[in-house]
Amino acid sequence: MRGKDRISRRWASYAIARVTVVALLLCPFAMGARAEPAKPAASRPAVLRVLAWPGYADDDWVEAFEQRYHVKVEITFVDSDEALWARMHSAASAPFDVIAANTAEIERYARAGLLAPLDLSSIPNRARQQRYFRHLEGIPGLVAGHDVYAVPFTYSSMGLIYDRKQVSAAPHSMRALWDPRYRGKVLDFNSAQHNFSFAALALGYSDPFRLSPKQMRTVARELVRLRRNLLTYYTLPEEATALFVQHRIALMFGNYGTQQVELLRRAGVDVGYAIPDEGALAWLDCWAIVKGGGNQALAYDWINQMLEPQIGAQLTQREGLANTLLPEPEKASGAADHLVWIERVESPDEREALWKRIEAGDRLRSFPK
Repeated sequence: MRGKDRISRRWASYAIARVTVVALLLCPFAMGARAEPAKPAASRPAVLRVLAWPGYADDDWVEAFEQRYHVKVEITFVDSDEALWARMHSAASAPFDVIAANTAEIERYARAGLLAPLDLSSIPNRARQQRYFRHLEGIPGLVAGHDVYAVPFTYSSMGLIYDRKQVSAAPHSMRALWDPRYRGKVLDFNSAQHNFSFAALALGYSDPFRLSPKQMRTVARELVRLRRNLLTYYTLPEEATALFVQHRIALMFGNYGTQQVELLRRAGVDVGYAIPDEGALAWLDCWAIVKGGGNQALAYDWINQMLEPQIGAQLTQREGLANTLLPEPEKASGAADHLVWIERVESPDEREALWKRIEAGDRLRSFPK
């Protein structure tokens, strides 16, 4: 067990330290000697490299970790699943040790052999999580065979955010994004995977993650039509907030869900949040350890710290995101019945190829029926 190994190393270090002190006291030159600064152990590299989303590694959390373990932490933030995948495959980037990704991406990364199976005994703070999030076998994408590849951290639905002054009643469907009354007043998230999935839900498809070739073509054409209403696409929640305020947006697909609602309300906008009748996509972001990373012990320590109650509470207070330690507020309101947890899609490459054409402005007639 890794926990027992750590205890053994600590006692070995303590014994060595005592022998060193005794030797110095017995040496006649000890009083004039200058102590050398302690060097990090070979098994504890000095740098932990983290790949995550904004809000998942605040400065004070990083500083506390650095002081606690006497190391440096390098944080790289991403703004989309596509950017996360690209960073993991970039030859220009130093290898990452720990990453945050949603369950669908975790399954994709594990299948690609990019993640290390976890030793759950090395994450004792899992005992603080709600029972649902401790039962990892019941969460699609996290377990393959006997191996567990990630631990839940935070989650949100991906509903509709609307300006109460311009939209008098809560929208009942994602189809509201296509309503001509809101032409030029709509924001959409820049992502191939989620756009195809939420449009598929809006079209009534039973499985938005495994589209047939005909369904894929139909969804692509619908996303082209949606451009008529769009002001633009956004990536980060702060960017979406600025655009929403500056251009008096009426409706927005909330990829970051309640996190965006919190930011907009802090900006003084009277917004509502709706879960469509056909269901809303929902994501569960998790921490995972990169296979072949040099700082696996530190990666376990990082994940364990991210599951401390103080950080969970701050995640909710600062970002408006749910944490895995407290009861889910949406379950109390009954909205959980309408959540569709995202899964691995049929062809990420095909979706991304089509999305690049849609984003670039290709005309509707260039997309076959």
